[in-house]
Amino acid sequence: MSKGDLQTALSLGLNQEEYNKIIEFLGREPNFEELSVYSVMWSEHCSYKNSIKWLKTLPKEGPRILVSAGEENAGLVDIGDGLACAFKIESHNHPSAIEPYQGAATGVGGIHRDIFTLGARPIAALNSLRFGDLSLDRTKHLLEGVVKGIGDYGNCFGVPTVAGETYFMPCYNQNILVNAMSAGIVKVGETVSAIADGPGNPVFIVGAATGKDGIHGATFASADLNESSSEDLPSVQVGDPFQEKLLLEASLEAIQTGAIVGMQDMGAAGISCSTSEMSAKSGTGMKINLDLVPTRQDNMQAFEILLSESQERMLIVGEKGKEQAIIDVFDKWDVPCVEIGEVTDSGILEFFKHGQRVAEIPADSLVLGGGAPVYDREYTRPSYLNQVEAFNQNDIPQTDNIKEVFEQLIQLPNLCYKGWISEQYDKTVRGNTMNLNRPADAAAVRVKGTQKALALSVDCNSAYVFADPFKGAMMAVCEAARNVSCTGAIPSAITNCLNFGNPYNSEVYYQFVHAIKGMSAACEALSTPVTGGNVSFYNQTELKDKAIPVYPTPTIGMMGVIEDIKHFTELGWNKEGDFIYMLGNVTDQLASSEYLRSIHGVEYSPCPPFNLEDEVRLQKCIQNMIQQGWISNAHDVSDGGLLIALAESSIASGMGVKINRFWSEDMRQDGVLFGEGGSRILIGCKEQDTEQIEEFLKKYSQSFHRLGRVEGEEIQVDTVNFGRVSDIKQLFESSLNNQIQKTAQV
Repeated sequence: MSKGDLQTALSLGLNQEEYNKIIEFLGREPNFEELSVYSVMWSEHCSYKNSIKWLKTLPKEGPRILVSAGEENAGLVDIGDGLACAFKIESHNHPSAIEPYQGAATGVGGIHRDIFTLGARPIAALNSLRFGDLSLDRTKHLLEGVVKGIGDYGNCFGVPTVAGETYFMPCYNQNILVNAMSAGIVKVGETVSAIADGPGNPVFIVGAATGKDGIHGATFASADLNESSSEDLPSVQVGDPFQEKLLLEASLEAIQTGAIVGMQDMGAAGISCSTSEMSAKSGTGMKINLDLVPTRQDNMQAFEILLSESQERMLIVGEKGKEQAIIDVFDKWDVPCVEIGEVTDSGILEFFKHGQRVAEIPADSLVLGGGAPVYDREYTRPSYLNQVEAFNQNDIPQTDNIKEVFEQLIQLPNLCYKGWISEQYDKTVRGNTMNLNRPADAAAVRVKGTQKALALSVDCNSAYVFADPFKGAMMAVCEAARNVSCTGAIPSAITNCLNFGNPYNSEVYYQFVHAIKGMSAACEALSTPVTGGNVSFYNQTELKDKAIPVYPTPTIGMMGVIEDIKHFTELGWNKEGDFIYMLGNVTDQLASSEYLRSIHGVEYSPCPPFNLEDEVRLQKCIQNMIQQGWISNAHDVSDGGLLIALAESSIASGMGVKINRFWSEDMRQDGVLFGEGGSRILIGCKEQDTEQIEEFLKKYSQSFHRLGRVEGEEIQVDTVNFGRVSDIKQLFESSLNNQIQKTAQV
């Protein structure tokens, strides 16, 4: 065994307390290979050592939840008809900031493997992306690489990318965020667990050969980016979507043989992670011969094989005596399948190379819930919140030309059409995407063999969370649910990707703790439990001894079920003459709006107005109204405010609107039209349904306002004509492409 010592442990990211704890578990000093394994398994990325205390407080129970959060590779929710939806979101931030194409591509591949290792077939992909200032060449380079990586991998793999969100803010200039989500379908009772039951059962590695890419990738993801981070390029994995497609089909077929006991994706920490987590879950151990692991390079060292995060690989525990059934399936699909060891009853992981035992570690000592350290970090209220609270809306001058401001807003990168991005993704593959030519607030994907559809969305306005971590996180959950509700679905559950700065920064940790509390409150109120997800700390950049964290970004992936696809509801106006209502309160508050940031240059302002009880009532009302067949379309009012929402519905349908003045004289026009927040939804309905709609809303004490009608080819609000829909559409749809082209010429 090669030597390991405290100095080596410190260089691998462990601290002295952790080194001493390792000695206690082993009853001796560790060697280098063992230290390497502990360093990745006890990294933040694998152990959640700085977050698990608070993650445990999230609501996880619900009548449709089939597995507890964190129990399996992905969450699993019963959707009826004997089917379940497996879904999850994860980050690939640091790799994408260093090598955007492969970083994003392997993020997509990894999240799909989490779905099909559970036995589900992926049917939809989503993503949430954050970039810096679009005027910077670096931003353009990262944007192009990430989008191409996502598109190339997903398109080749054959799963449609059905929805997403993209924001551009200076806080992401160096440390971009790339969050990938996947959803799949499986028959209830036909899932496979990540377990290693049965001493004597064979252990197989299947899929791609193991290379030196991704070594210490988990450790890399658990540290700040700095000016020399490009030197960590070997920590970025390399993906092969064609290999993954074969792996998918072979894995699903192998499950049907009944010969598989357990299966787990080799993601972060590679063989170290899959062997330890599967063994710890079953209370067993493993003997693994590293000489049998297929490698891409000759003479790979033991620690390189143990830590490699090469993509498209899985660990399988088979049933003894049925080895050939597994091998035959993978041979059929031309996927390498090699028996590398066996399950033992010792609870110990034993790794051998060249006949020598190179590591001997208690499996339980490595994992979350076992021996992995758990920390309770201090947190303090961020000092910048004083500037947030000092904001006075009366100091903001009202615009003299509301039409000109509207045209500026609808062309901003955060508000304009993201076709340059989405058109690089295949949305049509498998033929189940419902909103190809029928835009809706959430993606809708048919569930074959049923009348059901999944409604899926990803949401987080990080500016709100920055202004108020508690309220902003609540709003992220609620907007994701609102989008699903507006599509005709009932929200079922969430997955989350919690992107924050360095947890050792007490102000960052304050953001994290209060975001968790806000998320919990919203999930409880909406009955949308958390099925699992991912924590990504260290999203900040060290520049000249100054740490610059990103805005706190707890991205929410929401899943809901449309019980009958006849209730699928679009966001565009349906018919000339339809009446337009806004459900919710009229507000003229500018706080944290895109208008305030981009037009007036105000960075510090409070979170927009929001009330959780109002939100719950609103969503129940819209769900009921859609089920009754009373409304023609629904669209939530969010980024950009009411006027942007009206324009989006007009652009989607090609129809104009005539809106009467609906606000009082003492309210600001710019605040009413561009203010954000609140719980608000635009609906269109037939004239004959207005009476029963208003009676229903009054019965449930839901505030509402009749705004006007779908009419003509222009957008007119009060006395202001904002122009022809066709002209507005041209501005809206061409802006991002024009800005990218302009950046390229600078």
